[in-house]
Amino acid sequence: MFKKLAKQLKATRTDAGCFPMTSPADDLKDETKKSFLKGLSRHALNLYERKTDITNFTKLALSNPENNSHNEIVDELFSNADIKDPFSDDALFALTENQQFLKDLGL
Repeated sequence: MFKKLAKQLKATRTDAGCFPMTSPADDLKDETKKSFLKGLSRHALNLYERKTDITNFTKLALSNPENNSHNEIVDELFSNADIKDPFSDDALFALTENQQFLKDLGL
């Protein structure tokens, strides 16, 4: 077993050469290269996500311009007695009379 270990150590010494230490400049180059590639990868991922978001939004926005189902859903919600239209004149007037709301705004 000792002979095998000595043989392995001798093989690693000859592979490493006569000067087994590395230069700090080489390590610095590797670290800067890794950090640069990491930043580049992050930037590329952000660009890819942005492009994907734009294409998905464009596809959704231009899918069917005559589709008014969203207006029907909103009208159905506001026709329900429990939900009030926040943009109606009565709701806006009630906000101007709400003392707690005005106090929160600092008025």
